[in-house]
Amino acid sequence: MQLVQTPRDALLKPLSTVAGIVERRHTLPILANILLRKEANRVSFIATDLEVQITTHADFGVGPETESLTVAARKLVDILRALPDTGDVKLSTASGKLAVQSGKSRFSLQTLAATEFPTMTQPTRWDVSLTLTRKTLKHLFNMAHFAMAQQDIRYYLNGMLLVFEPGMLRAVATDGHRLAHSSTPAEGISAKHEVIVPRKTVLEMQRLLDDSEESVTIDVAPGQIRFSFGHVELVSKLVEGKFPDFNRVIPTNYTRHFDVSREVLQGCLQRAAILTTDKFRSVRLQLAQHVLKISSTNAEQEEAQEEIDIDYGHEALDVGFNVSYLLDFLANVKAETIRWSVMPDANASALITLPDDESFKYVVMPMRI
Repeated sequence: MQLVQTPRDALLKPLSTVAGIVERRHTLPILANILLRKEANRVSFIATDLEVQITTHADFGVGPETESLTVAARKLVDILRALPDTGDVKLSTASGKLAVQSGKSRFSLQTLAATEFPTMTQPTRWDVSLTLTRKTLKHLFNMAHFAMAQQDIRYYLNGMLLVFEPGMLRAVATDGHRLAHSSTPAEGISAKHEVIVPRKTVLEMQRLLDDSEESVTIDVAPGQIRFSFGHVELVSKLVEGKFPDFNRVIPTNYTRHFDVSREVLQGCLQRAAILTTDKFRSVRLQLAQHVLKISSTNAEQEEAQEEIDIDYGHEALDVGFNVSYLLDFLANVKAETIRWSVMPDANASALITLPDDESFKYVVMPMRI
């Protein structure tokens, strides 16, 4: 039975959208597959890792029949990418296999029964539902995702806190050494809700979202969140646990500030980072009258020194930081100027914000040098 006939790129686009979450190693073989559902001319593609599920659809089915099967995601995507972009690709099924044909190229792939594919059950009612532009949501994630923990034993840190409150949506991430906070106005929220979105879901949404003014709908229910945009629907389980109180971490009483060019600071730190050791990655920041000195050393007693002229007229300060934490922030925030706030204490965290922008705050704990 023929299922699909369409140009290669038209088929590759939805497949690439869902195949991103397919893991290379699985305890369940069927999780390496995608579910292909055909109902007349509507074809749906579904992938899941049991925590996240992505569905997308297109209208290039052939014939009135209904058919469902699962096939190895990576193999099908790799075959399509390797085919020349000339003529149509045909998908058909017979004797438990999926045939892929284009021109004089023909492939036969094993399939597994669609009934074995573990699709996620969605709730009938959602507690929160709101709509943002894709550009807004992507920016919100971009301004906080880099502070998420990776494989931390405190599992609730391996994700991003989303705080839904009347008129506002906040994104907060921390790994225990730094914290990033970003917010955006949002309509349609009647009561406060806090959920922790898994790290993989956040990164997948950043991959899928574009910078357009098209809308994305966010729905939240106990234990689950759903993002719907265009032909894509992503459903994710939520992380259970109590996220740290970010309001206690963000300083509110810092009165010593200086503004600095993001590009200048980024360049100085990148050069200083060359002579740091892989284990400690520490740089030294020395604040004095109208100058910021940045230096680093390593076990071979090599040294890097940089200076930036700044408008700072307060007490001298000598403090160390993990340079990776600073460079992560500078790589993701695209503002021309950043504002650095300090306390006259080498053990106090630095507060980094953007001039005239209350929505973003980044707190970094110091290192002992």
